[in-house]
Parts: sequence; structure tokens; C-alpha cells
Amino acid sequence: MTKPKILILCTGNSCRSHMAEGILRNSASDLFEIFSAGSNPKGEVHPSAIEALKEINIDISHHTSDHLDLYLNSGIDTVITVCDNAKEACPVFPNSPKSYHWSFEDPPHAMQEGESEMDAFRSIRDQIKLVFEAYVSGYRDAQ
Repeated sequence: MTKPKILILCTGNSCRSHMAEGILRNSASDLFEIFSAGSNPKGEVHPSAIEALKEINIDISHHTSDHLDLYLNSGIDTVITVCDNAKEACPVFPNSPKSYHWSFEDPPHAMQEGESEMDAFRSIRDQIKLVFEAYVSGYRDAQ
């Protein structure tokens, strides 16, 4: 049996979508094929996103920043947008996959006064982890 394919989208495909992809792969690679992409990819994964996941023993250092067009004809079953801009830019995929929108702040712009960039990345990482692990738990319970 083939695993359902999940595509996680954000605008730049450099922070949130990669953290979500890494977290989802870590908790559900037995259930899904997981990818991430952007509507306007930056071309690299943000070093602080890599570091934030490394702190919880998830390695995304090998990830690449891809354009969502690469996945338009890939048989995607579920599209999850993690920022408002990506939701607006999300094209219509063939097969009408399920879609979810869970908006998270862009870590470089989410810093509170007196907070370091890494603190912001950790905070967003923890929010993403909570939401995506709840999604996996619900999916497993429904099986």
C-alpha cells in the first residue's frame, strides 16, 4: 500500500515548512510521504531552523528549498499551508487534495523585545511541533 503524500507550503520554504516537514517526518514517516515547498522559495533553509530542530534531535540540514510547482503533478493527497501568504498563493492541485491551513508566525519576524532570534525559532518550532504531533495522533487514532 502506498503512503499518502503530504505537502507543507509556506512562502519562502526556508523556515516554517521545513521545521514542520522535519517534525512530521520524525513522528509519522511510517504513515506518510512528506514534502515541503514554497510559493517563492528563498533557495536555502534558514540556519536557525536547522539549529532549532537539531536541538530536538531532528536533522533537516539536507533539506532543499523547492518551488511548489515541482509537486503539482505528484499525486499529493494533503496540502498544509503554514503561512497566510502561501494559503493565498496556493494553486489548485489535481485530484483536489485535502487542505489544512495552520498559520505560524515567520520566526525572523516573531522576535519579542529582549528575545534572541533563536528564542523566536524555538517558540515557533514548539508551536509547530504541538500542532503537527496532534495531527498525527488524530490520524493514528482514526486508523
